[in-house]
Amino acid sequence: MFDWEAAWHAALYGPGGFFARGEKPAAHFRTSPLVGPELAEALVELLSRVDSALGSPPVLDFVDVGAGGGELAYAVRSLASGSLASRLRVTAVEVGPFVPLPGVSWTSEVPSCVGLLVAHEWLDAVPCPVVTGPSADPWITRWWPSLRAGEQAEVGAPRDAAWAAAVASVRGAALAIDYGHLVSSRHFSLTGYRDGRQVPVVFDGSCDITAHVALDACAEAADGDFVLVSQRDALGALGLSSEVSGSGWSWLESAARAGRVSELRSEAGLGAFGWLLHGRGVAVADLLPALPAWRPNPASFRDC
Repeated sequence: MFDWEAAWHAALYGPGGFFARGEKPAAHFRTSPLVGPELAEALVELLSRVDSALGSPPVLDFVDVGAGGGELAYAVRSLASGSLASRLRVTAVEVGPFVPLPGVSWTSEVPSCVGLLVAHEWLDAVPCPVVTGPSADPWITRWWPSLRAGEQAEVGAPRDAAWAAAVASVRGAALAIDYGHLVSSRHFSLTGYRDGRQVPVVFDGSCDITAHVALDACAEAADGDFVLVSQRDALGALGLSSEVSGSGWSWLESAARAGRVSELRSEAGLGAFGWLLHGRGVAVADLLPALPAWRPNPASFRDC
């Protein structure tokens, strides 16, 4: 019987695996941190709210899990200012070769931290078993009850465990940003990416292998105080808007920024990503206002 999870893990993280040998997401697909500095700006704002809720600890952590080339970690380090910047410790977590960046420490394991942990498109690369319906797997019974005979499904239990462990390592807040689906909209989504294009899945280490995340299951596994909202709504609540102002050169800069913000908040693209935010020792209500619950937009699915 083919062991999908083991093959997936070896293809990404084993000797010669896609990420283990140093491939970076920037070379293969466009992600929010690559659009511009605006995602980092929003996360610095969220980090400052976490800082206030924690009472401004002597050392404040920003941990970027699945950091890739460290673009997000470095942008947050660069944008932080004032007292927050003087107390800020930035850690990037990645399995592949580290990229030296000023002010960013690297590790291969999720550390304990006081502050904000962000897992940006990390959970979608956590390998899962694959089953074919009908299945008596307990996770499938609970989280994929619509699975029919002959259909395939990714069993999200390893992701639930990974996210629960990451959240447990934090005092402050933990945020998963990813594309995914809910129990009401499950679909088999295992696919590959190479050089900016979607490709058939092969387990030889030549491509990224990814699948949509059952963010509702991850939320329940980590438990506690949490919200699951869209990136579009979260970025708006953190102060990002696509308004254009000024004149001359400042207008051009404002228009360029507005275009980047619009891309990040597009309901047919990155804006449809889910933001799963957990509070650990702080109230989520102190970090984000009440927002509509996340509803995945099928038009934003990478495999469509």
